[in-house]
Amino acid sequence: MIPSAIKAYRQQHNLTQAELGERVGVQKAQISKLERNASNVTLDTLRKVFGAMQTVVKIQLVPQAQ
Repeated sequence: MIPSAIKAYRQQHNLTQAELGERVGVQKAQISKLERNASNVTLDTLRKVFGAMQTVVKIQLVPQAQ
């Protein structure tokens, strides 16, 4: 969910992976891997990405259906 949300945000704001990477302080390749869910991302990196996007993540815990 997070990778697709990051990609959708980037595309909606007409940003390239390189531009988002520059805002975050990481290389384009890391943004590409993040969007493809192809690497383990640290919470620190996610915080930087969401900060650059001026967004926050809201997590909702829901009980499993039995």
